[in-house]
Formats: sequence, structure tokens, C-alpha cells
Amino acid sequence: MTTLLEIHELRLGYEGRAVLRALSLEVRPGEVVALMGLSGAGKTSALRAVAALQRFDAGRIVVDGFALEPGPVAPESRLKPLRQRVGLVFQGHALFAHLTALENVALALTHVLNRRHEEAHETALRLLDALAVGSRADALPSQLSGGEAQRVAIARALAPDPALLLMDEPTAALDPARRGSLGRTLRRLATGNGGQARGLLMATHDVEFARAHVDRVAILAEGCVVEAGPPAEVLEQPRHPATRALLAESAP
Repeated sequence: MTTLLEIHELRLGYEGRAVLRALSLEVRPGEVVALMGLSGAGKTSALRAVAALQRFDAGRIVVDGFALEPGPVAPESRLKPLRQRVGLVFQGHALFAHLTALENVALALTHVLNRRHEEAHETALRLLDALAVGSRADALPSQLSGGEAQRVAIARALAPDPALLLMDEPTAALDPARRGSLGRTLRRLATGNGGQARGLLMATHDVEFARAHVDRVAILAEGCVVEAGPPAEVLEQPRHPATRALLAESAP
């Protein structure tokens, strides 16, 4: 099967401190993958490197055929192909406070993909409708609930129709009912509902969500993946101490 995301031996650090030492990971179309680990393991740094928001020091990242090179982040003028291939939903949503939900979603279409205003707004409204927040199109972020803001953020990430969707701690502010709704939404996005399948990679330490809604988990510790496989295998029969520590932290 085609690989949408290939991360090979990724190395990344801050001020001389190694965060990722040899991270290798793949995501395929139609697959929901959880990159899991304790706080500080480097999950968010990995996502930001894939989205070209963070430099990396060595290794290889290929997103749907587009390769990123080690060193400083390339200028945006060279990253347009990547922006059409990958969308990122930030923890905390990071919506622009002065823009409506509709304007937040349409922004990338007009400024990155140079779509006409009317076309961008039509696409944005269709995405908001598909995520059940079309009625909130004219609301500002401060007027949205946490679940609504998250759906708007997902719509914004989907606006360029990326092959790969990245999500950083997507369940952090959601109650159990909204977690289930999110899981079903992510499954629909991955399978494409009869259209083109996407790959989804989320950084999370939410063990119960991963058990219920992802295809594969990869445990990140000491800068690399120390254990990976189906949730029923990795989270029910952990082999590595880092996996056992994650499970212990999430236990009631």
C-alpha cells in the first residue's frame, strides 16, 4: 500500500538537548495512527517537523512524495506543495480570534492556494456543514464551545484537501461523549466516505481513545519509537517500560 508519510531516523533537539534521536514511522492512506508517550516525549515536535513548522537536525521526512530536508525550515514560497498535502490541527485549536469560523477556514484557501473569495467561502461552508458546525459559520472563536472550536479547526486543516491530517492532543478538552463523536469523525475522514482515503496521525496520551478509535499506536520514548502495533496488542500486552508507564499514568 502507498505510504503517505515516511519518517526515517528523525533527529531533533533544542539548545543542545536531544528530543528526537532516531524516530521512524509510517502512515498509510485510510489509517489512523496514534503517536503516544508521556509529556515531554517529543510528540508535538515530531508533528511540527512534519508540517515544516520546526527545523530538524537529521533524518528524512517525506509527505506524499514531497521531501523535507534537515536544517532550517524552508521559506514558505518553497512549501506550497507541502501545504496542499498536510493539515495540522493544533492543541488549543489556534483559531484567529478576530475572524469568524467561516473566515478561519477560508483563510488558507485565499492566501495560500489563491482561490477566489467566493469559491473559498463556498468550500469553507461545505466543510463546516460536513462537520456539523455550519450553523456557527458567523460565530467568533470566543462564541464557540470547545467541541465546536475543534471542528472548525479540523475544517480549516482540511480546506486544502490534504492527504495527511495531523492532530495534536485532539481529546484534551473533550468530555467522553465528544470523544466518541470525534473518533467517528476521524474514521470518516480517514476512509474518505467513498472518496480518496487520508492518513491521520495524532499525538496523544489518551489511552482509552486510542484503544477505541485508532488502527495503530507507536510509543515514543527516549527519542524513538520503542513499541508499535495494533492498540489491542500494544496497550493490552505492553512489552516496554515506557508503555507500562503511560498506562499507569492513565489508570483511574
